[in-house]
Amino acid sequence: MTEQDEHKAKMERLKASVDRRIEAAQEEKGLLIVYTGAGKGKTTAAMGMAIRCIGHGLKVAVVQFIKGAIDTAEERALKSFGDRVTFLRMGEGYTWETQDRERDTKFAQQAWAAVCGFLRDSSYAMVILDEFNIALKHGYVRLEDVLPALRGRPPMQHVVITGRGAPEALIEAADLVTEMKQVKHPFRAGVKAQQGVEF
Repeated sequence: MTEQDEHKAKMERLKASVDRRIEAAQEEKGLLIVYTGAGKGKTTAAMGMAIRCIGHGLKVAVVQFIKGAIDTAEERALKSFGDRVTFLRMGEGYTWETQDRERDTKFAQQAWAAVCGFLRDSSYAMVILDEFNIALKHGYVRLEDVLPALRGRPPMQHVVITGRGAPEALIEAADLVTEMKQVKHPFRAGVKAQQGVEF
């Protein structure tokens, strides 16, 4: 058997396996997606999903829990799509900068209240809770309040939650979980945040 024949046979087996999985996957539902881990790319992945929804003509809501003080290029880009995107930048910035638990909790609670409104609105195909895992980790929002709201959302609405340190119960409830692992980062070598990469 030639190398080409071996490759063809391998790809035929792979195709048959993929085709079987596609045939078996018939359910449609709104997904709960979690991007967590210490590596870079969690928000970037969520914003990519927002772009994908917008490309299908669907409405997206983005609520940023921690980056409230930071003007971001993704906010400017997504807002350019007009009424297909609602983008709320809430909070006052990173928790290590604010250092005020009471204020951080107040802003996180306000952001969560806004999210709850989106979770009741079936016109939004996707709701993104950026850096929400940080708010959960610090106890600014209680997971016991979050899980029932997620379960009660419209059946076809997707929810994307980002931030390191996702709680185990959220991971268990999720349909898709990706953990970003940091292998190498330029900041560790003294390279400052770059336009178009970090912000």
